[in-house]
Amino acid sequence: MRIITISREYGAGGHSIGRRVAEELGIEIYDKDIIRNTVRDSGLDAGVVEREEEEISRADAIWRWITPAAYTDRRETIHEIERKVILMLAHKGPCVLLGRCADAILEEADVEALNVFIYADDIHRAVRVSELIESKNPGDIQKAMKRHDNARRTYYQQFTGKHWGDARNYNLCLDSGMLGFDTCVKLICEAARNAN
Repeated sequence: MRIITISREYGAGGHSIGRRVAEELGIEIYDKDIIRNTVRDSGLDAGVVEREEEEISRADAIWRWITPAAYTDRRETIHEIERKVILMLAHKGPCVLLGRCADAILEEADVEALNVFIYADDIHRAVRVSELIESKNPGDIQKAMKRHDNARRTYYQQFTGKHWGDARNYNLCLDSGMLGFDTCVKLICEAARNAN
């Protein structure tokens, strides 16, 4: 069995699937724990870390591209600390790591992992996002989906140089809307148990 990284579209159920995979395999899952460790290690305010770690705007990304040497900020510090935390957690043994560019971080460090991407069509995601944001307003739901996905996409591209959601970055891409959570959990567990 190996480390499993899960990247996911907002509302596709990646967190719930990851939690169930960890339970099924009897291993740890790390998501918000990474943020807590980052805060502890950095001395930064928890709200700052939570807000800034994935909320990189398009304008911010363009500004970085124009002036890469001159533009440094807390996000780079946060990402570097998270990178160290992810590697420390990975060296403890098999676990599920959600988001935070864990797939690319482990690949760069030559740590083998089963890298999974969870996605779904907008209808399935909208139902779940409606529950997450506690709103049935279609405009609010679409805005939340777009905002979270854009932030994740930009964050991933900035810190990995790769395209978020590109199947070539993952070993397994699963449509949770079509397959359902149970099948996704089963497929990930089976892949984790059988991977060489």
